[in-house]
Amino acid sequence: MSEETVPLSGQPKGLLQQMEELMAALNADLSALDADLQGAGASGRGVGEEEAG
Repeated sequence: MSEETVPLSGQPKGLLQQMEELMAALNADLSALDADLQGAGASGRGVGEEEAG
């Protein structure tokens, strides 16, 4: 809440910190999604390769 009272010179630092936190959260979400897709896709790819082979 203190960020609301920060002077204009302090806002870019607050925004940068918010962006870093959002990027970290996005990275974690994408890593989890990637793991889920690889786990689900491994069996799906195996079936597809067997049919193509």
